[in-house]
Amino acid sequence: MQATATVLVYSDDANTREQVRLATGRRPAPDVPVVEFVECATPAAVLMELDRGGIDVCVLDGEAVPMGGMGLCRQIKDEVFNCPPVLLLIGRPQDAWLATWSRAEAAVTLPVEPVEFANALASLLRRKALAGA
Repeated sequence: MQATATVLVYSDDANTREQVRLATGRRPAPDVPVVEFVECATPAAVLMELDRGGIDVCVLDGEAVPMGGMGLCRQIKDEVFNCPPVLLLIGRPQDAWLATWSRAEAAVTLPVEPVEFANALASLLRRKALAGA
């Protein structure tokens, strides 16, 4: 198992980014690596970090302004070679179909519920590790 996993968190709202950090803690599950965060408040910052490489999972806020995480997810899935898996934060359970449209691998509702979020993030980190990426 790798020593650390890098998780990119995109939201224009610092409180949402904090909810993600607090729900994750040092690691979302005992069998996945310790998590280091890269926080982004703009779509341009997300694209810059993905170009730099080393991101294991992206957490994108579907309610972010000016560009929501759903549209950004669809864009990076089209434009980023070997795009990391995406966990989308959605406003309502009824928006799950939009998460599917955006090609996100997982979605959880806002506000972040710590156990649900940690389970979803750990699942993506496990999948990434199994893929050998």
